[in-house]
Amino acid sequence: MSRIVLIGANHAGTAAANTILDKYPKNELTIVDRNDNISYLGCGTALWIGRQIDGYEGLFYCSADQLKGKGARVLMETSAERVDFAAGKVTIAGRNGIREDIPYDKLILATGSVPIMPAIPGNDLGGIQPVKLFQDGKRANDLMNDPAVRSVAVIGAGYIGVELAEAVCRRGKNALLFEAETTSLSSYYDDWFTHDMDGILRDKGIQLHFGEKVREFKGSGKISAVLTDKGEYQAQMAIMAIGFRPNTVLARDSLETIANGAYKVNRRQETNVSGVYAVGDCATVFSNALKDSAYIALATNAVRGGIIAAHNACGTVLESPGVQGSNGISIFGYNMVSTGISLKAAAKAGFDALAADWEDLQKPAFIKDGNKKVKLRVVYDRNSRRLLGAQMASRYDISMGIHMFSLAIEEGVTIDKLKLLDIFFLPHFNQPYNYITMAALTAK
Repeated sequence: MSRIVLIGANHAGTAAANTILDKYPKNELTIVDRNDNISYLGCGTALWIGRQIDGYEGLFYCSADQLKGKGARVLMETSAERVDFAAGKVTIAGRNGIREDIPYDKLILATGSVPIMPAIPGNDLGGIQPVKLFQDGKRANDLMNDPAVRSVAVIGAGYIGVELAEAVCRRGKNALLFEAETTSLSSYYDDWFTHDMDGILRDKGIQLHFGEKVREFKGSGKISAVLTDKGEYQAQMAIMAIGFRPNTVLARDSLETIANGAYKVNRRQETNVSGVYAVGDCATVFSNALKDSAYIALATNAVRGGIIAAHNACGTVLESPGVQGSNGISIFGYNMVSTGISLKAAAKAGFDALAADWEDLQKPAFIKDGNKKVKLRVVYDRNSRRLLGAQMASRYDISMGIHMFSLAIEEGVTIDKLKLLDIFFLPHFNQPYNYITMAALTAK
């Protein structure tokens, strides 16, 4: 039996805890978390704020009581203040101020990430809200209930920013979307896709301020305007959605990290200190596209990492097969999914990469009902021909298609292998010359 201490109990921590409690019940598990809730699906915040779901209750899938019921000692609203790696103990402090040293045989760090809040003058004004935790979502929702809030500035046009801009629009508020880059979603997609999303946002009345940098928030006690390098705009609320950074303050001076501060782990989620694991947004993953460690903060990666760390902490050797960073977004009915890396990201990573593109209807043209266009880009290495990434977009739900590309990247499949891939045809579903096949056939 091992004494296992788990610090952090959101997605990665919850997955690790349930794996330990379900598969290895003889171990002694202590869970420490500074929040008062766990397992909140932050990806649903925009759905809640935008009134696309009935409420927030369904965004929780686990609780402290459930973990206690399985035999864990769960310490909520408790901070891990220090880890003594040599002695194998964690010093904690509860909200009542009581401190305790908890010994461990194995330690799992699942401390997650924190919102990036740049030192912009005026960022301490009322009405400026990051969105990550449940409490953040609740405050943002409450602020938007105020009829005096007519215009909302969303800072950052990544996934969360675009989703929240849609939510603001659905609430009947004026949405202003600010982004230093010249297009939305630039971290995941090439311009051929992002410009489509830009057009959809613009057509819905969202004011796009791309290629603009926020210089100051103005107001007296509360925000009243946003000042950028190109102009000043009235807003009674601002949502910060610039991104996240790994929360590694607890042990970054003791454990190996990469440039952005994330703990560097191996395929077993183990850090450079034996018996100490890191999972989720505070840790690296192995990218099969890059063939190297990378920082890809996704809930899916967090869950997989938590499971892998739990098995290894309990004595079962299990290695990650690596990840592709598969992701997706659906805005006003337009669906975009991607996996691996974009053509732009491939070039930045040093690949001599090419893209094979195709755009066509999902089904034969004689199918009139519900037949939508599909766009596909497949990114591959010119020399090895190995697949590096794929992007798909449509008003049709093409999301399952990206999983095939994810597995292909993991297995090192070449673009040429797709040219004669056995893809069935039936008019109800697809075309005889499938866009996957056609894109591959255009590869140089």
